[in-house]
Amino acid sequence: MRIVIVFLSFFLLISCDLFTSKEEKTQRLIESEIQSIDFNDLDQFPLFENCSEANSKENNKACFQETLLNHFSASLEGFEFILKKEILDTLYVDFLMDKKGEISVLDIENNAIVSEQIPEFDAIITNCLLTLPQASPALKRGIPVKAKFRVPIVLNTK
Repeated sequence: MRIVIVFLSFFLLISCDLFTSKEEKTQRLIESEIQSIDFNDLDQFPLFENCSEANSKENNKACFQETLLNHFSASLEGFEFILKKEILDTLYVDFLMDKKGEISVLDIENNAIVSEQIPEFDAIITNCLLTLPQASPALKRGIPVKAKFRVPIVLNTK
């Protein structure tokens, strides 16, 4: 008799899940998946033509950063700034790469000395970003996503 009672109790505990609808199970599964996703981390950084998709995440990040750095260096190389005072400062450029790989400038953190001595600096930096080679967008779980980036620009005229 005890075996029958234990068996029935066990069956009742397990069978409760049998009455749960598929929708409820699916919803619970989706909620647990969403909680496990780190939305602040990309699975793959945007890829420029010179970066290989077969590389590791770290190598793709390095290639993305190197391409940005080389493009900024090449773009700013052609400008000759005439300054009244020496500048040693780091400015930050925030930009967004959308799901199509298109770039828009969000903010250029500037200071009064740079604004005074190089009034066209923001326009030059914006143009530099907008003339980047076309890139494929960042990916999260294989889906193109928009991603925000911050690039430091060190000004050293000493």
